[in-house]
Amino acid sequence: MSIFSKISEDKKIYSGKFFFMIYDRYPVSPGHILIISNEEKSDYFSLNKEEQSELTSLINLAKEIIEKDRKPNGFNIGMNCGAAAGQTVMHFHCHVIPRYKGDMDDPRGGIRHCIKGKGYY
Repeated sequence: MSIFSKISEDKKIYSGKFFFMIYDRYPVSPGHILIISNEEKSDYFSLNKEEQSELTSLINLAKEIIEKDRKPNGFNIGMNCGAAAGQTVMHFHCHVIPRYKGDMDDPRGGIRHCIKGKGYY
């Protein structure tokens, strides 16, 4: 059983047909939201087309929720698929991470920095 299966209803900021959303317990930045599958599925590639479709609309909803209380200057959307990609909880979840001007010295390259030395080109 996944740690995500133990999340209480009062922590959920949204519940839908295939997913629910929470604020990340260890946020990368203020407002960081996780979109988590209701069923324990391993990663994005184990989602069916209907689930993938709902996920797209929920990424937009997460952005709207974040923007109600915060004024981010950008977003990173991320999914780790497999241990080699850094996934530590093998229950599908998508990170919607608001980014703020000045939150790092040079954000150019964004997600490309997941592999040391590959962020700059």
